[in-house]
Amino acid sequence: MSKRQADHDEDMMQHDAKAADFGNGRNRTPGNDNLNDMGEFEDAWEDDFEQESGDEQDQAMEEDGMELDEKEELEQEEEEEQQEPELRTYLPGQPLEEGEQLEADQSVYVMLHNLDVRAPFLSFDVLQDTLGEERKNFPATAYVAAGTSVPGARDNEVLVMKMSQLHKTQQEDSDDEDDADALDEDPVLEYRSIPHNGCVNRLRVMPQQQDKHIASTWSETGKVHIFDLTPYMKSLDVPGTALPKSNKPFATINNHGRYEGYAMDWSPLDPGRLLTGDNAGLIYNTIVRPTGASTDNTPFRGHKSSVEDLQWSPTERNVFASCSADQTVKIWDTRSKNRSAVSIHASTSDINVITWNHKASYLLASGHDDGVFSVWDLRQFKGNNPTPVASFKWHNAPITSIEWHPTEESALAVSGADDQLTLWDLSVEPDAEEEGRLTSEGVEVPPQLLFVHQGQSEIKELHWHKQIPGCVLSTSNTGFNIFKTISI
Repeated sequence: MSKRQADHDEDMMQHDAKAADFGNGRNRTPGNDNLNDMGEFEDAWEDDFEQESGDEQDQAMEEDGMELDEKEELEQEEEEEQQEPELRTYLPGQPLEEGEQLEADQSVYVMLHNLDVRAPFLSFDVLQDTLGEERKNFPATAYVAAGTSVPGARDNEVLVMKMSQLHKTQQEDSDDEDDADALDEDPVLEYRSIPHNGCVNRLRVMPQQQDKHIASTWSETGKVHIFDLTPYMKSLDVPGTALPKSNKPFATINNHGRYEGYAMDWSPLDPGRLLTGDNAGLIYNTIVRPTGASTDNTPFRGHKSSVEDLQWSPTERNVFASCSADQTVKIWDTRSKNRSAVSIHASTSDINVITWNHKASYLLASGHDDGVFSVWDLRQFKGNNPTPVASFKWHNAPITSIEWHPTEESALAVSGADDQLTLWDLSVEPDAEEEGRLTSEGVEVPPQLLFVHQGQSEIKELHWHKQIPGCVLSTSNTGFNIFKTISI
């Protein structure tokens, strides 16, 4: 699967990435008129008209009965023409009629904000902050590190962003005037920029962020760079913080040679331990220290095509998983580099992404190029030809990102090249009487599907915000979304 499918116009090739607008998501479709802005008007003169007597009314009706009937018909037709268009629930795959356009239902989003960017982010990661865990109050604040994606351009960037004043945008029938969280204010975006040589294929932040914020980037040049984002993060909160005189990475991994890649993951158990996989099918293990990085000269070999994604085990220090365009998922022991411990043929198409469940460590999910995503029970990998415990074909284009919820072991977020981001609860058991039931539009909706988020074009990556329960962030060719739904 090609990861870089963006159509870049002249403005994007000029790479004015610093020009960004932050909106609340209500008008993110061009030409999208708000349908409910106009309320009812009171007649300021209605008390000044005297009621005609019954005789006068009867006489007027008798004299002009036909004309009144015609006037009533005309008025009724005008009222019908002035009525708002019918709003219907849209299911992916339905054709839009001429003049129809998609509009977000604000009642199902607790929060929805859109960041328009001049250069797209192919990859990003969420930065941990000191504002507290399990934050549910609004306005919210989120910190993000992202890399711009302008292929062939040397002057790409790594951006450290602070998104604040993310207010509650939910619109309900009830009066929200007394809701302090529903302030109709513009969010605030602040950022710091670090020059990056080449398009950022993937960016990952080391999960141990208590002392420093260390990030790695996969460049299209075939190099993996290590950056210390700590001073840039601090400068967003403490005015006057001095930034480093040099913007260069403090370490670079050159072992991949001329091959670029996308697969990269930091160990959640061993700080500074980084895996990187390239398009030649090789995986390298690196130890990152404050003084630099040390990479093993011998790579892990076994894949016959590009390594698409990597995931460390959340519970075993020497175990990680990989997936590849060779249609396999492999489980590795770091003490053996010439052969994987387990290998399964998991799909008939490229396997683009995988995610390891941190709450139920025996579950691994994979997203494929044919739009299918599957859930695997690793306890079954010991047998021959294991099959997934669940498999879903809702998306009709390649799966581009997949991630388990950080605290809910059955919740999963999935995005695809079909411009959908879907939220799932795999603990829901289908009702035998309702399984396979079709909607009136002929679309079968799996009972495990909780939510479909749309409005972005070519969604590339998604992440849950670990400190804001239920908050999802996603990047695409047309912008960056941060939202929270009523479903999770």
